[in-house]
Amino acid sequence: QVQLVESGGDLVQPGGSLRLSCAASGFTFSSSAMSWYRQAPGKQRELVAAFTRIGFTNYADSVKGRFTISRDNAKNTVYLQMNSLKPEDTAVYYCHANTLRQLSYWGQGTQVTVSS
Repeated sequence: QVQLVESGGDLVQPGGSLRLSCAASGFTFSSSAMSWYRQAPGKQRELVAAFTRIGFTNYADSVKGRFTISRDNAKNTVYLQMNSLKPEDTAVYYCHANTLRQLSYWGQGTQVTVSS
């Protein structure tokens, strides 16, 4: 059974930092592309950061220089370090996996709220 379990979401003040984690199981994590998406109220889900199967990373322009995606294949976990948070970063953040067989999986999401 495939599971993606996000954690680390919280209420944080503008300028603060958070680290999201996504623990994966039930598929071959090391050969899968892993990504973080987010969805704000009334908006479409958007890609925030991605870690490709061959080790490249991609970021949305809005988070470049502030967010960092990383992965630990030994722990089957992908992380999203978020610094210099802004109110517009408020959203539900989702972990996504795209396996070598092109199967797509989503986590349940974790809420990040940036507010003073």
